[in-house]
Amino acid sequence: MARAYRGSEAGDGSGQVLDLYEYAYLAGGRQRVVESVIISLAERGAVSLRAARLRAVGEARPHHPAERALLAACPRSMRVQDVIEALRDSREVDDIAGRLVALRLLGSRRRRTTRAGRRRLASAISEGSLPVYVREGPAALAPGSVRYGLLSTRTVPDGLGRALMRMGRALDDDRADTTGNGPEAGFGCGGGSGGGD
Repeated sequence: MARAYRGSEAGDGSGQVLDLYEYAYLAGGRQRVVESVIISLAERGAVSLRAARLRAVGEARPHHPAERALLAACPRSMRVQDVIEALRDSREVDDIAGRLVALRLLGSRRRRTTRAGRRRLASAISEGSLPVYVREGPAALAPGSVRYGLLSTRTVPDGLGRALMRMGRALDDDRADTTGNGPEAGFGCGGGSGGGD
């Protein structure tokens, strides 16, 4: 079951208790929620993550809807990326976002963390009440199969890949300079055949 974390209520004054996955959403959005669910279940022995494949193991009875959705998504060995994509766009993660919007910790249109949400998260972090993976993602985990399995699923964002390719072409010294001003242009040493004695 996802534990509830009260933290300081100075952020929004509502007194509402947030759970682990709500803080994960404030820290890193949908992706962080799914990663936190996987890490939490792996720590409790409810899932096994090996070679970028995830499967439910054991007799765990999770109480959080996101945990139940994840376990239902991988009754047999599945690619971690497929499970992440399925859960990231699930109703259970939508419900987490909806509650945070209702508490005014997320914006209603873009689902970005509001100032009150950032204060609430910062307060919980300063108290040290959140697991490090909620704050920083799977990169904060000790080396092992869970860390490797989650980090191997991360891809370069669409726009970033194209931007990096353009930068590479701009910096590429091996490309021929078509203006005649580049390093391959060289210098001329005269023109004629000069053949005199």
